[in-house]
Amino acid sequence: MQYSIIIKNLSKGIEKPVRVGYCDSFACRLRGLMFRSRLDRDAGLLLVEKADSRLDTSIHMLFVPFDLAVFWINSEMTVVDKVMAKSWRPVYFPKAAARFTLEIHPLRWGDYEIGDKVEFENV
Repeated sequence: MQYSIIIKNLSKGIEKPVRVGYCDSFACRLRGLMFRSRLDRDAGLLLVEKADSRLDTSIHMLFVPFDLAVFWINSEMTVVDKVMAKSWRPVYFPKAAARFTLEIHPLRWGDYEIGDKVEFENV
């Protein structure tokens, strides 16, 4: 079952931190944001793997009709990569191993930078 969490940036203040779905099951990660018509500015998904990996945290944008700001976060809760993922692109891999993949609205691009420390808070 998917529940919501808030992603706080401990390295810099964000006026309104993003609230996303916590997605740790295979089915939830598989569906991701496919087939949705739009994404609210303050919404998104956090895809969760069991361990840091470049391969397991790769994403595709097939059947996602809008661009996404994507951030990869490792088990030490540090942002290790970010990309503006374009709709309908086949694959994106992080430059470094990560455990979490944060997919949010493109207008939130500046909320997180490589090297930022983050914290997850239950809602």
